Amino acid sequence: MRTTLELPEELIKEAMKASHQRTKTGVIIAALEDLVRKNKLQQLKAFKGRVELDLDLNALRKRA
Repeated sequence: MRTTLELPEELIKEAMKASHQRTKTGVIIAALEDLVRKNKLQQLKAFKGRVELDLDLNALRKRA
């Protein structure tokens, strides 16, 4: 999808260095993927302590 954006040039340059991306498109894609990943992790954290797992870790470790 083609989109026109007005982004601060210095921010893009800094993001390209930090992410080791060669293109502006690569930086935007990496940033969007990271945003989605972080959002999914936040949603998973909401379940912390709410899921009951009846697992025998010793038995699981012996299987591996």
